[in-house]
Amino acid sequence: MEEKKFDFNSIIGFVLIFGLLIWIMYQNQPSDKEIAAEKAKKELVAKETKAKASTKQTEVLPVATVTPGDTVQLAQLQKTLGGFAYSATLPSAKEAFTIIENEKIKLKIANKGGYIVEATLKEFKRFEKNSGQLVELIKDNNSNLNIQLQTTDNRTLNSKNLFFEPTLIKNGADQILTMRLKAGPNEFLEYKYVLKPNEYLVGFDIRSQGLNKVLNTSKPLDLQWDLKTYRNEKSISIEKRFAEIYYEHEDGKINYAGLGKHEEETIEKVSFIAYKQHFFTSILLTDKPFLNSKLESIDLVNDEKIDTTFTKQFRSNIPLAFSNGEIDYKMNWYFGPADYKVLKSYDKNFEKIIPLGWGIFGWINRLIFIPLFGFLSSFIAYGIAIIIFTIIIKLAMSPITYKSFLSQAKMKVLRPEITELGEKFKKDPMKKQQETMKLYNKAGVNPMAGCIPALIQLPFMYASFQFFPSAFELRQKGFLWAEDLSSFDSVVKLPFNIPLYGDHISLFPILAAIAIFFYMKMTSGDQQMAAPQQEGMPDMAKMMKIMIYVSPLMMLIFFNSYGAGLSLYNFISNLITIGIMFVIKNYIVDTDKIHAQIQENKLKEPKKQSKFQQRLQEVMEQQEAAKKKK
Repeated sequence: MEEKKFDFNSIIGFVLIFGLLIWIMYQNQPSDKEIAAEKAKKELVAKETKAKASTKQTEVLPVATVTPGDTVQLAQLQKTLGGFAYSATLPSAKEAFTIIENEKIKLKIANKGGYIVEATLKEFKRFEKNSGQLVELIKDNNSNLNIQLQTTDNRTLNSKNLFFEPTLIKNGADQILTMRLKAGPNEFLEYKYVLKPNEYLVGFDIRSQGLNKVLNTSKPLDLQWDLKTYRNEKSISIEKRFAEIYYEHEDGKINYAGLGKHEEETIEKVSFIAYKQHFFTSILLTDKPFLNSKLESIDLVNDEKIDTTFTKQFRSNIPLAFSNGEIDYKMNWYFGPADYKVLKSYDKNFEKIIPLGWGIFGWINRLIFIPLFGFLSSFIAYGIAIIIFTIIIKLAMSPITYKSFLSQAKMKVLRPEITELGEKFKKDPMKKQQETMKLYNKAGVNPMAGCIPALIQLPFMYASFQFFPSAFELRQKGFLWAEDLSSFDSVVKLPFNIPLYGDHISLFPILAAIAIFFYMKMTSGDQQMAAPQQEGMPDMAKMMKIMIYVSPLMMLIFFNSYGAGLSLYNFISNLITIGIMFVIKNYIVDTDKIHAQIQENKLKEPKKQSKFQQRLQEVMEQQEAAKKKK
C-alpha cells in the first residue's frame, strides 16, 4: 500500500475555510438594536407565560407521533396496556394536574385517571371557624372515579391508572377542560369539564371516539365513583346521622340508600346520585338514566373519640351503555352546600335531598317555614330571626290553643256530673258510657274537641325538628353564647362521657327543659280535672304526673347534641305558650259563663248526633241488649 504523504495544500485549504466561517459569523452578528429588540421580545414572552400560569391554565399539548426509536417502547407497553399503550407514550403521561376555578369552587384534575382529586369550596370553612381551613369535599385520595375498560384482546384496564391528555381552553368566561385517554391520534375516551362563573354545577361529559375496535362493546362499561366523606361540622354524631346516599329514580322520585352500618341497593333508572353530608353534598347528574346502578353506604364512625376524620364511605357502580359502538353521556357534577334555596335554583330536583319530612311535614317546611324564615333572616340577625319566627308561628297557633283550653274548661265544669254518673252506674259500665254521652250531647260539649287542636299542632312541632337541623343558613352563625346555631351550644366541657347525653353541657336545652316543665305543670292540673278516669283505662292523672318530669328530662338528653337553633326555638315556643295560656286562663275564658252556657244548652233540644255518635250509640245499645239476654 502506498504511504499517504503529508499534503501542505490541504492544510492551507482547511485554514482558509475556517477563516471564511469566522468572517461570515462576524458579518451576521446582531446589531445593538437587534439585541435590544430580542431582549424585549423575551421579556414579553416571559410576562405572557407568567400571566398564563396565574390563571392556572394548561398549554395545549402537541399530539405525539411514535418515531422509529419509540417502536420498541410501544411494543413493550402494548403487552400490559393493549390498545391504550399509545397514551403512555405522550408527554402527558406523568403525574401532573390542571386547576380550574371560579368564585365558588376550585377543582384540581389529575392527568392520571383524568378525574377530580381536589374539590374545594372557597366560601365555607370547616367547624374550626378560626382555623381558616376551607371545606374540601375531595382531597388526599378520599375519592376516585374509575371506568373498567374491557378490551377486545380480553384485558381489563382501569382508567384511574392510565394517563389522560389535558387541553384547557376558554369559551368566553367558561373554562373547558378536556381529558383524553388515547388509543391513537384520533381514538380516545374523553372526560370534558365545563366550569362557568359563579356556579357550583360543573358540566361533565363522557364520550368515546373510534374505540369500537379497542373496547368490547357487547356489554356496558362499569363506572365506579367512590367518596369517603370528610367531617366538616362540630358534632360528628349529628353529621354522621345526616350523611347518606340520595338518588332520583322513576321520573322524579327521591329515595335514600339507608342509614345502617352497611347498606347496599341496586336501583333501576337513576337520574342522579347524591353523596349528601350534613351541610354539603356531591352530586352526579345524568341526561339519560343509569340502569341497574349499585349503591353502597358504609358507616366509618365506630368510636366518636377515635374516628374523627371521616363519617361515611359511599360507593356507586354505574353501567355506561354503548350506543352505536360509542359511549356518549352528558352529565354534571355538583360540589356545594346542601342549601335548599341554592339546590332549588338549579331546577333539577336537587332540593329534595334535604330531609324536610314526608307528607304534611314537608309541606309545612316548604310552604311556611322556609319562606318565612328566609324572609326574616334576610334583614335580621339569625338568632333574633328565630325568636320572631317562633312568635309568629305561636301567635298563628293561638286560636287552636284557645280552642283546646276552652274544651278543657268545659270538661272541667261537667266533671262533677260525670263523677255522679260514675257513682250512679258503678256496676253498669255500659250504661255509664251511654249516660255520659247523653250528657255531652245535651251540654253541647265534644270530648274530642280538646284532642283535635293538639293533633293540629303536632305536625308543626315535628316539622320544626326537621327544619332547624337542615337549615344551612344557621351554619356558623352565632347568637349570645352559641357560636354556631347549627351545632350544640356547649358551655361546659365534661372530663367524661355520659351515655346518651355526651361529654358537654349545652345551655339552650336546659332552658327549653325548664320551660316545658313549667308549661306542663301549669296545664296538667286542668287536664286531670277535665278528664275523669274511665273504667278499664289507664290512670291519666298518674301518667301526667310522670310526664311532667319525663318530658323535660327527654328534652335535656335529646337536644344536648342537637343544634342550638332548635333548642332556642323550643325554649321560646314554650315561653310563649305559657304566656298565651296565662292570658286565656285569666283574662279570656270565664268559667262561670261556661257553666251558665252549659246549663242553658241542657234546656234546649239536644243537637242532632253525628253519624259517628249515632253509630257509637247503636253499638252500645246492641252490647247492652246482648248483655241482658245473657
